[in-house]
Amino acid sequence: MDRIMRLKEFLQKDPHDAFVKHALALEYVKLGEEADARRLWEEVLERDPAYVGSYYHLGKLLERMGEKELAIRWYEQGIKAAQLAGETKAYHELQAALEDLTD
Repeated sequence: MDRIMRLKEFLQKDPHDAFVKHALALEYVKLGEEADARRLWEEVLERDPAYVGSYYHLGKLLERMGEKELAIRWYEQGIKAAQLAGETKAYHELQAALEDLTD
């Protein structure tokens, strides 16, 4: 919980910090607070679609929540964002996640 408090303090200073929001979402997942994690990752990607790291985690979360079609859409958007950013590793991870889900 201490880590969550620190991340929230950082967000008070800069409410649009994608890195901090992403990290806080990861902490929420650890606690099983999936709705909060989802909200944060969606905020990150709506504000900064180039923040490639959040696509994979949001997609996996949506898969666990049984929202397959929405997960597919986020993976597809992430693949495009990774291509634009030249992030080969993220591209391959997102592509593999998408293939696993659609096979």
